Parts: sequence; structure tokens; C-alpha cells
Amino acid sequence: MRWFETPNFNFIKVHKYAYIISGILIAASVIGILTKGLQYGIDFRGGKEFVLEFTQPVEVTQIRNNLADPLNGEPVVKKFGSDRDILVRTDNPGDITQVQKTIISSLGQLYPKIGVNVIKTNIVGPRFAEDLKDAAFNAIIFSLIVIFLYILIRFKDWAFSAGAVAALFHDVTIVLGIFTIFSNILPFNLQIDEAIVAAFLTIVGYSINDTVVVFDRIRENSLLYKTMEESEMINKSLNDTLSRTVITSLTTLFTVTVLFIFGGEVLKGFSFALMLGIIVGTYSSIFVASPLAMDLRKQKK
Repeated sequence: MRWFETPNFNFIKVHKYAYIISGILIAASVIGILTKGLQYGIDFRGGKEFVLEFTQPVEVTQIRNNLADPLNGEPVVKKFGSDRDILVRTDNPGDITQVQKTIISSLGQLYPKIGVNVIKTNIVGPRFAEDLKDAAFNAIIFSLIVIFLYILIRFKDWAFSAGAVAALFHDVTIVLGIFTIFSNILPFNLQIDEAIVAAFLTIVGYSINDTVVVFDRIRENSLLYKTMEESEMINKSLNDTLSRTVITSLTTLFTVTVLFIFGGEVLKGFSFALMLGIIVGTYSSIFVASPLAMDLRKQKK
């Protein structure tokens, strides 16, 4: 970590190359989303859900793997309170009674000595799914608008607001593109559900926190070094906050990586989104938000 005690990296010198890399990643993500389409989970597509009660504790992973073939697709399986209560969600298009019989029959073969009862059934209709999809989209858009206004009020310069929101759009688009492109390639579920939406909002919060720290140092240095060239001053600010940025990102990344490895199948997608968000968000706060704010300030002058 001695590299970050008195760093003097020239970030501004390569910021145009960073623009090119970001442009390629965003273009690939948008093309992937438009051609392949977002891979929505059952929460957004609609489907059927069943609450099952077992006479003994059971394993969620075993149930999920056992039901994948009979239901023609991997269902969402979660604990519903105790270790004996399980929630199963599936988008199988069959009649709900027939789907219930299929689930009970498969679980009977998996656990021949454990009794199981269906205590609740429900149909998640497409209308509810559309409402949930709209609410998730509105939550992300509303958060970007509020962040734009917050940065504008705090720094009294729309260039900082534009740079921050552009970096957030950059982060969310790239992570969403990776989820779409690799949805059928990686060996774990990358469908977009409520947990992934929560991960995206967490990425927005993490990225803007990092960006605001850098912007604060830029504002301080602009008052201390009034005769310094603006690009040099912004580069100094990035180097001043580099130690904090790297240490915070690495410690958070280590924690999320542990969650990804040991958190179980249900948390794979959520923790993978956070891992990508931390990496892309750290990159954007250094190579996108601050250089873009600098370019906009130059154009304004």
C-alpha cells in the first residue's frame, strides 16, 4: 500500500482512452439488452407460488435442483420462516393444480420419509408483475434525479451533477448489460428480480458516495490552488483521495466476495451484481465522473 502514500498518477492524461473503453462497454451492453432482452425473474414475469410445510427440516438447494426438470425451468426456492416451511415460485405455464401435483410428486421421491403439505398457493398475475417492473424502473430513475439535485445544491455547479449522474448511468448500464449477456452462460442465476433491483440501488449509493468524496477534494483544492491549471488540480484531487478509494473498495469487495462464495445459491446473483458494481463504480469515480465534470466546466467557461 506504499504506492498510495504519496501517489502521483496522471489520471487526466488517459481520461480520453477511458472514455473510449466506457463507450465500448456501454455500447456492448445496450446492444446486448436490445437484442437479447432483459432476463426477468418470476417476480417480473408472473407465475405461481406455493408455500410448503414439511414434517422435518429440508435443504433448499436439493429442492431447487430436484424441481428444475419436472417444472421445465429452475424455480425460485426460499425458506419461508422455519427450516420446515419452503416457498416455491415457478413460471411453468401449466394449470396450478397440475403444477402442484408435479411438485408434490417430485418432492415425495426426493424425501420419501418426510411428509409435505401445501399450506398456501397463489398466482402472480402479469398485471402485478408489470406494476412491479414499473416500480423498480421508477425507483432507479427517481434516485438519479434526487442525486442530480443533491449534487447541484451541494456543489452549486451543474457540471458536477452531470458528471455524477453520467457515472451512475455508466455503472448501472454496464452491470445490467453483463447480466443480460451472460445470463445463460454463467453457472448461476442472473435473472433480474427484486434482489437484483436492490443490488442496483446499492450500487448507485456506493458509487455516488465515492464520487462525492472526490468532488469534495476538488472543491477544496480549487480554493487552495487558485493559480493551478484545472486539469492538474483535478488530477491532484484524484491522487489525494486514491488511498481512501482503493482501501474502501478493496475491503468492501472482499466482504462481498465472501458473500458470493459462501452465501448460497440464492445470493449468488445479488452478490455478483455488487462485486461488479464496486469494480465499475470505483473505475467510474476516477476515470468518468471527475474528468467529465472537468470537460463540462471547460466548455462552460
